[in-house]
Amino acid sequence: MFLSKFISGMIIVLSASVAFATVGATFNVAKGDKEAAYNDMINNKIESIGFILSDPHEHVDHAYKGKYGTENVDGKPNPAYDPAFKTVLDNLGFFSIANDEKLRKLLMKEPDLGAFSPFNLYIYKMANEDKTYVGYINPDTMLDIVGVKDEMVRKEFNAMFPALDAMLDKEIGATKELVEYDKLTAKPMMKFEFSFERPKDLDDFVDEFQEAFEEAFEGNKYIIAGYKNFKEAYDDMEADFDKYDAYFVYSVCQFPFSYSVFNKGRADAGLFAPCSMYMYIEKGSNKLMVGMAKLENWIAVLGIKDATMVKDIYTIDKEIVEMMKELGAKEKD
Repeated sequence: MFLSKFISGMIIVLSASVAFATVGATFNVAKGDKEAAYNDMINNKIESIGFILSDPHEHVDHAYKGKYGTENVDGKPNPAYDPAFKTVLDNLGFFSIANDEKLRKLLMKEPDLGAFSPFNLYIYKMANEDKTYVGYINPDTMLDIVGVKDEMVRKEFNAMFPALDAMLDKEIGATKELVEYDKLTAKPMMKFEFSFERPKDLDDFVDEFQEAFEEAFEGNKYIIAGYKNFKEAYDDMEADFDKYDAYFVYSVCQFPFSYSVFNKGRADAGLFAPCSMYMYIEKGSNKLMVGMAKLENWIAVLGIKDATMVKDIYTIDKEIVEMMKELGAKEKD
């Protein structure tokens, strides 16, 4: 793995040369194919520690092969066929999870936490390695990207993860690989504001906006890879979430871009996918607030150097901003 240090269930003292490095993500690395163990954990055990699975995407590597590695479809040339396609992945899976119960109060204090709520508990395996990687972005890195300063929020957010770490150690294996980085980009978030005339039934505005949003993104080859409505979830739980009239999160992915990164040398970058774009309306407000972590964070945290990938990352960030502005958004500093 890139920019990483291996440990095996022990605390280590970093040398002076990396004393100031920050852990951006942790992978549990196991010998062999751990797909069955992972699937059992994510489908049957994860709720026992409070995490709720939403919008799983198994074997995205199969989708890459079908779209880019297949020369003919139904007897006709496949326009998406990539002559350079290689089967480099045995597994690539995105599984969005969130601890709904513990997040509720934190989201009311720090709505920008939606940038990683849910987050990806990621699994991948390279075809030329007899190892499986399962990991997620370090919670402190999530908090730093979002810009959370409140120490109590940081403490309570971090408190959700020891149980997850223990389960990963037990179900996948305790050998770990740390992804380290020096510093984040200067502006790790993109944020937007939509002003609107508040109708008698707010659902009318939300439905209209969501339809326009989905049409705009899908029209630009993005996939709506997931959707989680926290407001409805908490209403169903009869739990207080009255600060918001609406709060929902889209998971979005640009499929050709993801293929050009994950299937071409940087499968580890799947940690950040799909991107969570959160949207909320505070009680009585006529403003829809939107935010998402920039893809530029991939460069900073994962040390991506490939010139084409770097260019594409900046292009995607710029494209998302442009699409949101075309929808009527005002970009926030």
